[in-house]
Amino acid sequence: MSESNNNSAGDSSADREARSVTADSGVDQASMPKHSLLSRLYTGTGAFEVVGKRRFYYGLTGALVAIALLAMLIRGFTFGIDFEGGSRIQFPAGDGVETSQVETVYSEALGFEPESVQTVGSGSSATVQIRSETLDAQQIVTLQNALFDEFQPEDRNGNPSRDAISFADVSETWGGQITKKALLALIVFLVIVSIYIAVRFERDMAIAAIIALFFDIIVTAGIYALVGFEVTPATVIGLLTILGFSLYDTVVVFDKVEENTRGILHLTRRTYGEQANLAVNQTLMRSINTTVISVLPVIALMVVAVWMLGVGTLKDLALVQLVGIVVGAYSSIFFATPLLVSMKERWGPVAVHTRKVLARRATLAEKGLGAKTTESVGAGASVTQRAAVAPAPGARPTGKRKKKAH
Repeated sequence: MSESNNNSAGDSSADREARSVTADSGVDQASMPKHSLLSRLYTGTGAFEVVGKRRFYYGLTGALVAIALLAMLIRGFTFGIDFEGGSRIQFPAGDGVETSQVETVYSEALGFEPESVQTVGSGSSATVQIRSETLDAQQIVTLQNALFDEFQPEDRNGNPSRDAISFADVSETWGGQITKKALLALIVFLVIVSIYIAVRFERDMAIAAIIALFFDIIVTAGIYALVGFEVTPATVIGLLTILGFSLYDTVVVFDKVEENTRGILHLTRRTYGEQANLAVNQTLMRSINTTVISVLPVIALMVVAVWMLGVGTLKDLALVQLVGIVVGAYSSIFFATPLLVSMKERWGPVAVHTRKVLARRATLAEKGLGAKTTESVGAGASVTQRAAVAPAPGARPTGKRKKKAH
């Protein structure tokens, strides 16, 4: 026993540190019980490598931005009447009324084609909406008579009436005012958000969060251009709403990153990126749940308000919220946090700490080559010292660590 104790005491401090570090990582993880996808999601043990695969997610993010920009440049936006001005004609859609028939009646009555004709809603609540350039009084009377003669729209009492055909003129000046106010609101929002995150967390987190918000704006706008939906004041309101959602999700993840990386510079077991990846895993299920719960009411809004009740203005609001919620969840998990880690590991004390941790692992790995063995205390059996490696994603504690000899 004394000889074993002497051998143990003769071990170098580096060897003891190597055994302590590799007590868990040296175990064959393949022999451990397998856990299902849902189990790994809920436990948040770091089984999903997000930060480590950030180059892939950067490429995916860049592809999404490129598609969105091309959609905006090639297809452009379809601005609603509130932004471009013009006349809006609306009347109840009777049985068998087709948009092509309405376009034909419009063209024959006025001599030029309307900008758009669409049917909104379904059943008894369905209406036909015509958007055209600004019409004068004579053109309005002519069109009203032509539409009434052809389709016989009914009023609320079920009687055919010319008054069932409504006209509204919108000035493009009002749309310009809305645009200016929306841009001002967006700028104020971004400034306040930057200040809050910089004070609450730190500068790099504020920069990463703002870049993620711009990503949300670009991709959501690109999808809107790709689909071809009209940009209305409801679209602007929805865009500001989803920015708030995206920011909330990002702040939740960053709060966990801050918690996991507190005091990381004084430790040499894990890097900043590994702790940030663990934070993403720990908040991943929460982000998924929040996204699903947020998307369900939006889908209900699209089904009930748009298709059943025929409230066409809510279509724009519902689409921008649906797209924005999904894009915001993606950016919070797969873009904002990896971007934060890249910024941290490029310069500053975190970069120095990361190099130190990796160098230490390389040194311990070199010591582990050749299957170096040491005598165990009291048993006489040899124990193989394994090379130190980074903790495997999803690795779980495998038992008590070996006690250091005194």
